[in-house]
Amino acid sequence: MKKTAIITGASRGIGKACALKLATCFDCIAINSFTHTDALEQTRHEIENMGKECIAVPGDISDSDFVCQFMATVVNSFPNIDLLVNNAGISYVGLLTDLSFEQWHQIVDTNLSSVFYCCHEIIPHMLKRKNGHIINISSIWGISGASCEVAYSATKGGVNAFTKALAKELAPSNIQVNALACGAIDTQMNSCFTKEEMNQFCEELPAGRLGTPEEIAEAVQNLYLSPSYLTGEIIKIDGGYL
Repeated sequence: MKKTAIITGASRGIGKACALKLATCFDCIAINSFTHTDALEQTRHEIENMGKECIAVPGDISDSDFVCQFMATVVNSFPNIDLLVNNAGISYVGLLTDLSFEQWHQIVDTNLSSVFYCCHEIIPHMLKRKNGHIINISSIWGISGASCEVAYSATKGGVNAFTKALAKELAPSNIQVNALACGAIDTQMNSCFTKEEMNQFCEELPAGRLGTPEEIAEAVQNLYLSPSYLTGEIIKIDGGYL
């Protein structure tokens, strides 16, 4: 049977790198993005040029109605869902008191609620086969917290707890749930920082540099290929920072 992987937030950065990497070992790839639809289409073309099937569905992953439609589209096209990568995420850098209620809800819904929505819709299909993998892209700030990124840190801490709890719930059904807690990765999410600020931060990293989206994608593939007994883990990939 053809194997399918779903990746949210796959128009660029970590999500795109994961989609391209997973296309080397999956037959079908389903991708999503909200704000960068042209880049999403470009990712789809690149995957199809690799000889793999791909559907790209633009839309807001923080909207439960959209997620239901997105997952229904994927299942109707590629019924054998083997891997879900919850990658979509946004951040806010600034003081908590400057964060509006609307911005708080947007971050929570995009980073945390979307993980629940996607899992809620896909898990029943995995349960039927008693097989599946869920990998959540988290952050080391969900472990240690980051000043001026309180909302982001809170949502990633929630993703980590969600991962551990869901792994226990699904282990009897041979469905593995793990998370990658990423450190500083060279993506557009860091574009709010100046080059000088990023250089200063890199000096604090034992590895002396930012990670790359391709390194995270390789970790996702390796985690997918790992023994089924590995579940419920929050695996740091941060250049030795924590």
